[in-house]
Amino acid sequence: MKPMGSIPEPYVQQQGDLIIGGKSAAQWIEQAGKTPLFIYDAGMIADRVASLRAVLPPGVAVHYAVKANPALIDVLAPLVDGLDIASAGELAMIEAAGIDTAISYAGPGKRDDELRRAIAAGVTINLESGGEAGRAIAIGHDLGVRPRLAVRVNPDFELRGSGMKMGGRASPFGVEADEVPDLIRHIIAAGCDWRGLHIFAGSQTLDTDALIETQAATLALAARLGEAVGATPPLVNLGGGFGIPYFPGDRAIDVTAIGAALTDAMAARGAILRDTRFAIELGRWLVGEAGVYLTRIVDRKVSRGEVFLVVDGGLHHQLAASGNFGTVVRRNYPLALAHRMGAPADEVVSVVGCLCTPLDRLGDQIGLPRAEVGDVVAIFMAGAYGRSASPTAFLGHAPPVELVVGRKDNPNAIFTS
Repeated sequence: MKPMGSIPEPYVQQQGDLIIGGKSAAQWIEQAGKTPLFIYDAGMIADRVASLRAVLPPGVAVHYAVKANPALIDVLAPLVDGLDIASAGELAMIEAAGIDTAISYAGPGKRDDELRRAIAAGVTINLESGGEAGRAIAIGHDLGVRPRLAVRVNPDFELRGSGMKMGGRASPFGVEADEVPDLIRHIIAAGCDWRGLHIFAGSQTLDTDALIETQAATLALAARLGEAVGATPPLVNLGGGFGIPYFPGDRAIDVTAIGAALTDAMAARGAILRDTRFAIELGRWLVGEAGVYLTRIVDRKVSRGEVFLVVDGGLHHQLAASGNFGTVVRRNYPLALAHRMGAPADEVVSVVGCLCTPLDRLGDQIGLPRAEVGDVVAIFMAGAYGRSASPTAFLGHAPPVELVVGRKDNPNAIFTS
């Protein structure tokens, strides 16, 4: 038997039933009319944002990285100070939702039509290269507007323990730190609205000390760059990198310690940054634990003594849980039977999806209470990089339902798809 990660603490059970947003999983399935489905608890997300704000230094803004889960932009927009996008498609979603907030746009390979649309909408472009800067300046001139341009920095350090390292190495992301001052001077000379710096060293780390160390290094780098340019950066996006504990043995980061250390580092920051505004950009940490993927068992199969629970979902909805998104060694996300929460394991099973590939394995040799056809499997940690990060078109299966529940302003479920 192989271990699983731990179910997030906010989830409760009543007489063995998983409760999400005040209702049982079975009640939400009845309301949705089918499985598979994602359920996102807006109340958990609001609590998460509040807990972060309580420990951050005054004036440090919180931004939501939309790529973590675009279905939750209407939940996050009122709770945070800005939205960070990585495509024109995400910008279109924000516009369609009627959301009016600060937006920044990062990511390599922005096409001219994407830059034109974003610049016309007043979005801050986080420039990834000198070439992109030249195109953005030309497009702004053509539109007759001052483009809002920040520089994404490829720092000379990396975030230790991060799942995806984005600094301290050759990278398609950002401008080399030693090239940044000349680029900023060029942006200012061209008459653009220089918006500051975006410094992102990595993501998904559970090393609290590494996060503290990286934030301090980021402040020091921002000060050096500002001094080299001879101008105060209007905004420094400190990045994020906060991980969540998916797997056995993972431990949550200590945000209180991170907030206290950042408060001290901010107090000691260089004089060039005294009037700078700051932001932390988070996605997974804000929403990852607030999502559950529910999928129904359609077949129970025994093959050469091994039990397989075949479900109606799979990696086409939850690629990360299958171990095929950002992990080298496959490990089990926390799973449970939604109607037998807390019951002891009776057997060792593998939970597999409905796709015709051996990669479609959502739980590998895990202990569960005996399950039968019709029972529902709950896969936790499904709030980030779920449906939108999965190959939903593979083999032509229907998309999952997505529900947003537990909103205080609207306690009824909101169908997002």
